[in-house]
Amino acid sequence: FITGQVNSFEAKENLPVRQRGFQETDIVSMVKGVTKYAARVGSGQDIKFCLDRAVSCAMKGRKGPVLLDIPMNIFRAEIEKDLLRGYETDTDCRESELSDENRILLEKKILSSKRPVILIGNGIKISGLEIETKETLKKLGIPVVSTMLAVDILASSEGSYGFIGAYGHRTANFVVAKSDLVLTLGARLDVRQIGAIRENFAPNAELIRVDIDPGELTYKVHQDEYSIHADVKTVLKVLKKISKHTNEKWIQWKMICDKIKLQLNGIDSNVAQGFLEKMGECITDNSVITTDVGQNQVWVAQFFKVKESQKLLFSGGHGAMGYSLPAAIGASCHTNDIVVSINGDGGFQMNMQELQVILREKLPVKIIIFNNSALGMIRHFQEMYFEDNYTQTTKTTGYSVPDFGAIAEAYGLEYHRIEDPVNIKKEWFTERKACLIEVVLPEKTYVFPKLEYGKPNQDQEPLLDRKLFDKLMGM
Repeated sequence: FITGQVNSFEAKENLPVRQRGFQETDIVSMVKGVTKYAARVGSGQDIKFCLDRAVSCAMKGRKGPVLLDIPMNIFRAEIEKDLLRGYETDTDCRESELSDENRILLEKKILSSKRPVILIGNGIKISGLEIETKETLKKLGIPVVSTMLAVDILASSEGSYGFIGAYGHRTANFVVAKSDLVLTLGARLDVRQIGAIRENFAPNAELIRVDIDPGELTYKVHQDEYSIHADVKTVLKVLKKISKHTNEKWIQWKMICDKIKLQLNGIDSNVAQGFLEKMGECITDNSVITTDVGQNQVWVAQFFKVKESQKLLFSGGHGAMGYSLPAAIGASCHTNDIVVSINGDGGFQMNMQELQVILREKLPVKIIIFNNSALGMIRHFQEMYFEDNYTQTTKTTGYSVPDFGAIAEAYGLEYHRIEDPVNIKKEWFTERKACLIEVVLPEKTYVFPKLEYGKPNQDQEPLLDRKLFDKLMGM
């Protein structure tokens, strides 16, 4: 991020006040806790140093945001380009290699396990290792699960058993619960992924966590877990080596995982599934799909059948409503191709002014709104924990939606309104022009399965028949 700031001579500096200059905001202090590097440029001659350092820090190790704040007078300053000092290295952002000790540990633990699972996370995508990871995992033959943000790395046909967590696939959660070894690659294992009681996660398994950010490894899941501070790329080299000795080694374990998947197939179907499956048939193979935050996001992760060359973009840890539309604009500008933006009626209203950017730039963004005229996920929480005391979530309790057809007309957008998946047309998703598709749903929609606070991941709501639950756990 590059932010503009008031002139240096107007800034409050060390004065104990909120601001001195007109529209002054001490943005550097505000973002230091959530950036890898944040600084105010002090003079025109520092600009190259600051830019080089910012880019270096953003791209090394765990990639992340940086910010430079540039006062107005420095923006206007004359500089001597040949005299600018550069920046070369940053010891705080060095790459992490795999030690011999950890390499031996990985080989020993994996080859001796009878029910191993590999959990892949968004770190794989951030580091650009999707293709290498796919190839390695296919050769290795170990069952794979993912976090929600990484659900598109492996298609279900490529050996993945879905994503774990509070709203995850039941199959993935059962597979982890029955494993004797869980190796995590670039997954930070937050509460939504493993549950509130951390020791309930993979209770019978040894846990090996690989992360390039040592800070993530300080928050332990198991007290006796193995923490490996390393670049995932170095671990993939070890897995490739191991794969030469694992031909059908875990065939019985994979058969159990397949049986669990078969037993649970279709058990959590809902009203959105048919729409997403039909859209999945229509959306082109190389498309980027963005989602907003709320029920629409989880439905996509649960039901959208990702093709091998497609990408899904989610707002993860921040869970920012209004994410989908601007993310789709960025993706379309980058790929110069059709992008599908999936939204809820609430999240869409956060940033619907971005429709003007789509029209102005003639971007082929397909905007889907799942409209249940409610903030569905929050409404569901109010049912579970507040005795149906709906507040600001439904049309009778303080929340409302506009006429989306009229909005499309105001922006000059092609518009379609559907109440049945059979009415979806393939050409809506293949023509290189923007359009808005409103999917009308009943007000009471749900995301299932859903984990109740304090329970182990594999025991999600609505609860399975106890005989079936015991049968799956006993396999």
